[in-house]
Amino acid sequence: MTESSEVNASDSEIAAASLYDKLGGDAAVNAAVDIFYDKVLSDYRINRFFERTDMAKQAAHLKAFMTVAFGGPNNYTGRSLRDGHARLVKIGLNDSHFDAVLEHLGATLQELNVPAELIAEAAGLVESVRGEVLGK
Repeated sequence: MTESSEVNASDSEIAAASLYDKLGGDAAVNAAVDIFYDKVLSDYRINRFFERTDMAKQAAHLKAFMTVAFGGPNNYTGRSLRDGHARLVKIGLNDSHFDAVLEHLGATLQELNVPAELIAEAAGLVESVRGEVLGK
């Protein structure tokens, strides 16, 4: 194998890596979820949706869900996004709240020095489930 083809193989392996792997795997997802929820719980626009929530359990669910959504191992056993958010939709969860969540996700990933293209990829994945989360 020539040096040129070795570089090409390496490049294609990098291109084929999941967002989960590109972000840094389990440790990165765990750190991101912890920082993310600190931001969410400090935000008056959305913190009311978590008033009666066991946050340790919620964080574990989000870590498992994000791992799967970003292309990592599937250990998620929670409800569907629609079912998991239905109660919140009934009490007013809407697009403005979803936007706030996206804002906090972006800020969290920036705080973790994630490259802009990976932040955009993550935001796109989250955006793709907006309708499911909001019951549309």
